Amino acid sequence: MRRNGFLDSQKDSIQSRLEEASKARVQQVLGKVLYTGEAPKKLSEAELAKISTDLYREGMVYYGDTHAHPNSSFAYTTASLLELMSFDSCNEIELINKPLLLIVGDKADTAYMSEEAYKKASGTRDKELFKLKNATHIQTYYKHEVVLEALSKLEAFYGVKL
Repeated sequence: MRRNGFLDSQKDSIQSRLEEASKARVQQVLGKVLYTGEAPKKLSEAELAKISTDLYREGMVYYGDTHAHPNSSFAYTTASLLELMSFDSCNEIELINKPLLLIVGDKADTAYMSEEAYKKASGTRDKELFKLKNATHIQTYYKHEVVLEALSKLEAFYGVKL
């Protein structure tokens, strides 16, 4: 997701972000560490309404308000973007030859990532993409009935597969 951006929203800026990260790496070697990102702030209802995706809107509430940790800065070294952009969770996923369970909210705008992983996991026939009912990505973290559904599925799946 770091390379292409959420919903491929940053594909046009891959090279410029890699260049920025490379320059930051040089600065880091010289003793100056540069950071990207900051902790989300509590937003007003009007500000939240302007955020078009559930992931970012609900994420701002979850990480910036209801579950904010006072020691979390959300910042990462700008130079580390080189590693973050080279990571691909689907890279070599076809090598998985054991039972595979992917769990995603049925209303998650991030579901496309799990669906892609499911399709690419060709090394196992024993795989399942399980969709939690009435759940967005962020709601899978805390919504009581969704968490219970996920735990029940995990117990059932691994109770048989392990």
